[in-house]
Amino acid sequence: MSLANRMALASPLVRSTTIEAEEFPELSRAFGVQGVPRTVVNRRGAFVGALPEAQFVSTVLQLAGVPMQPPDPGEGRPG
Repeated sequence: MSLANRMALASPLVRSTTIEAEEFPELSRAFGVQGVPRTVVNRRGAFVGALPEAQFVSTVLQLAGVPMQPPDPGEGRPG
C-alpha cells in the first residue's frame, strides 16, 4: 500500500486515489503522467518517484500549502 493511501486511512482530511496508468491512459494524459509513481496534490502540484517517508510527507504538505514549522533545535536532546 502506498504512503499516500496510508495517509488517507489515518486522516479524514486526506483522500487518496490510485490509478493504474496503463489501464487508464486518458487519466494518465490528463494528469501528465510520464513516470511512476506520480503523486498529484490538490491538482496544483506533483512529483514523480518514490521518496523516503519524511521527504514524501514534507513534499505533500508543502504542495498542499500547509505551513511548515521548523523543528525545535533542542528537540530530541536529553534535558
